[in-house]
Amino acid sequence: MKILYAIQGTGNGHVSRAREIVPLLQQHGELDILISGTQADVKLAQEIKYQLHGFSFVFGKKGGVHHFKTWQNMNLLRFKKDMGIVPLKDYNLIINDFEPVTAWACRLQGIESVSLSHQAAFKSKKVPRPRTIDWGKIILSRYAPTTHHVGFHFERYDDFIYTPVIRSEIRNLKPTNLGHYTVYLPAVDDRNLTILLKQIPHIKWQVFSKHTKTGYVDANVVVEPVNNEKFNISMASCEGLFTGGGFEGPAEALFLGKKLLVAPMRFQYEQQCNAYALKQLGLPVIWGSDKNWLPIVKQFVATPQQHQFHFPDETAAIIDKVVKTFAR
Repeated sequence: MKILYAIQGTGNGHVSRAREIVPLLQQHGELDILISGTQADVKLAQEIKYQLHGFSFVFGKKGGVHHFKTWQNMNLLRFKKDMGIVPLKDYNLIINDFEPVTAWACRLQGIESVSLSHQAAFKSKKVPRPRTIDWGKIILSRYAPTTHHVGFHFERYDDFIYTPVIRSEIRNLKPTNLGHYTVYLPAVDDRNLTILLKQIPHIKWQVFSKHTKTGYVDANVVVEPVNNEKFNISMASCEGLFTGGGFEGPAEALFLGKKLLVAPMRFQYEQQCNAYALKQLGLPVIWGSDKNWLPIVKQFVATPQQHQFHFPDETAAIIDKVVKTFAR
């Protein structure tokens, strides 16, 4: 059996989940991996057969998407050309994690594909989402269209939705509490974060930033470039995680029993939905309308968080079901 696994390369969550899924797919046949996008810091150990440009949202430094750089990064002619590179009809199963090039190529060629992603969960009307009019709804529904859907979310809101894929490297960690707080906000400049966090001087902050290439220390704030291994160690031993409105990072923190505060990126509808779901579960959120973050962060640090989440390890069973159900 030949399997194509197409992965979105914007952000780290898709690739992080793929690190768990790829070895399982390899047990079912000959696997080719495709990644499109330019904003991931986490890498796969396995060979990437197709590395495409795709469409990537470019993170800004002020809490949102950098619209101009995102527009600059788009190349429709290259996108159209890339759609013809992959011999899709040679594969018995095409699995898509929010990757647009193969999704649209499959759609135009009438080839079935399976969305295996967090975004697939939004095909259900039962998934929590804010009651706002947002152009992001259109992007979320049409960005990477597939014929079948298997989704992941914080809760099993529907029969095709499962709880998050937690990487083995996270499941195997032994959580401790050394008292510091871990911070990962890829759409915020670390210099602005440092100004904020220094105003809570009795707390040690470990910030992982996409916007610096060298680490530095400023008072009670340690800033490092993004590094998967160092981040995992920091999160496993922290009191809590202060992060964006992505999916995998918050899910891993909740799995480890850590306090969680999220600040979803402005103009990023999926992150707004994730934050809304977490708010419904009783977790604190910093919204785009919150101009002064300091009181919220202070309250987060001062308030115990007693939420417990159970995310069972069912990834292998899900992959088995996907292969048996959708392979041609």
